[in-house]
Amino acid sequence: MNNRLVLGIETSCDETAASVILEGTTVLSNIVASQVEIHSEYGGIVPEIASRKHVEAIHAVINSALSSAGIGFGELDAIAVTQGPGLVGSLIVGFSYAKAAAIAGDKPLTGVNHIHAHMLSVFLDAEKRPRFPFVGLVVSGGHTSLYLVRGFLNAELLGQTRDDAAGEAFDKVAKILGLPYPGGPIIGHLAQKGSRNRFPFPRAWLPTTPFDFSFSGLKTSVLQQVRKIEHSGQDIPVEDICASFEEAVIDVLVQKTLAAARQKGVQDVAIVGGVASNRHLRQTMLVKAKAEGLRCFFPNKEFCTDNAAMVAYTGYHQLKAGITLGPDADVYSRLPL
Repeated sequence: MNNRLVLGIETSCDETAASVILEGTTVLSNIVASQVEIHSEYGGIVPEIASRKHVEAIHAVINSALSSAGIGFGELDAIAVTQGPGLVGSLIVGFSYAKAAAIAGDKPLTGVNHIHAHMLSVFLDAEKRPRFPFVGLVVSGGHTSLYLVRGFLNAELLGQTRDDAAGEAFDKVAKILGLPYPGGPIIGHLAQKGSRNRFPFPRAWLPTTPFDFSFSGLKTSVLQQVRKIEHSGQDIPVEDICASFEEAVIDVLVQKTLAAARQKGVQDVAIVGGVASNRHLRQTMLVKAKAEGLRCFFPNKEFCTDNAAMVAYTGYHQLKAGITLGPDADVYSRLPL
């Protein structure tokens, strides 16, 4: 099957994205239409608005991706689209467009797992790539999971969050502090000016399932601390709370990832997803991994947040393996990797 030029389409949440990849190695275009400003007014993603905005944007985004790649639709060899997990209304927009385009253009179509695509986003940097097997941490607004990645199409789940994802916890703590959405970037910025040790926020180590995560207790602890300070009539030390909260999240992410690498006997770890762009996480993970003789990899920041280049890349490897979808395929809000 010829899959020299693959179009990737991503609409799992609030980013409408399209990308064209050549030979599974070269990103020819990577177009993303963000809805952050629209949803910031509501302090989070409003699913109905997200799906409506995808409908409005998707045709122009795909045309822009093709134009930026310098090709026409007829030159594409195949299409890859996010099938799940995600918001059903959002997923349906991209998936329906991809199915219609594949049928009209008589092109093979493959459905990509959003988490799988994030995992392989680290390979979009042709010069710095992990070696199989490696431990991969997917950490974003909707997902926090650890995997043992044995190959492009082979990953074993080691652990996942029992409640809030790490990025979700950032958003909720930002809301507690009266900070704008999304919470990750602003908390990361303010944390640089605060004390990381002022508030001893809890870490959920979960000894019976050491590779699982839990951030709901940490979020509740921040809320209780803020209320305590408010009741005392003092000003909220926002920078110190941000720094102490961020330190607690990153401490758990780093320690569990390194513990998984030790247990599985691998030399490489990869951190992917939106939270992987966090400056302190990157610095801490690089230092701690080096101290243990491990190599640590992150995607370029443009590929940390939701994008279609990672979908096209993952689709390329699925198509090589002959994995395609029929006309009756559908999306899934929860799709195991």
